[in-house]
Amino acid sequence: MENINLNNITTERLSVPPFHEKELRVFILRLDKVHPIISGNKWFKLKYHLEEALSLKKKTLVTFGGAWSNHIHATAAACKINKLEAIGIIRGEKAGTLSTTLTQAKDLGMKLIFQDREEYRKKRVPEDMSTGDYYLVNEGGYGEKGASGAATILQYCQEQDFSHICCAVGTGTMTAGLINSSETSTRIVGISVMKNNMALSAEVKKLLIDPAKEFDIIHDYHFGGYAKKTTELIAFMNEFYTHTGIPTDFVYTGKLCFAISDLARKNYFPPGSKILLIHSGGLQGNQSLGKGTLIF
Repeated sequence: MENINLNNITTERLSVPPFHEKELRVFILRLDKVHPIISGNKWFKLKYHLEEALSLKKKTLVTFGGAWSNHIHATAAACKINKLEAIGIIRGEKAGTLSTTLTQAKDLGMKLIFQDREEYRKKRVPEDMSTGDYYLVNEGGYGEKGASGAATILQYCQEQDFSHICCAVGTGTMTAGLINSSETSTRIVGISVMKNNMALSAEVKKLLIDPAKEFDIIHDYHFGGYAKKTTELIAFMNEFYTHTGIPTDFVYTGKLCFAISDLARKNYFPPGSKILLIHSGGLQGNQSLGKGTLIF
């Protein structure tokens, strides 16, 4: 399996109508290019966890996620590269047919353990593993190490002096890292992909070096909830690809790009703003869509 290639990351300007009309300079940081499986922000959130696991001479890494989890998918590949055994504790009962994500994770050597949703919410490893010698990573890489890894993302941006940096938000790990590493004058804007997850700001603040630093979490673009979609979102993703040649996913980056385009139309950003969007990868999630749904 090929290794991570951070030299593939590019910063590209987005030429789409709403940004021209509102006199905005908008760029996107293409983290999706670093690896075909460990795509986007996943590598950054995992890298310090992997370093510590190896330094502690752990042989097994355990983590949590759902049936279409980018984190599960990326962790399986990252463990294979680093010669670690991987165990994924999966939300929900085992389906008759595994999702493409879980099938690929299993093919990469990850052992899958399924928990019903009530048990999964406790985020505990099964009792028969409680005395095992393993390294545990929270769902989505959440925690100080995940945020510290995400804080290095902006080192790979070829542009500077952004008034706003915008990202999709799941656990808030990347958002916290971006807040910690950005300039005081830069406003971080997070687009929540979950419905009514009002605890998100508090989760982000737990990981901040300076808890007083201000940021925005916008909750209006979830399209029905986590991993939910509408025909409007799919149509936008196809149109965005036509304009830019950049693929997005319907769980995270599609919602991000839709939100920023819509906010631009609504004059959320002052004219002359210089905006950076973070492409956090996760394109594998599109495999759950029917053939022909997307044009890319």
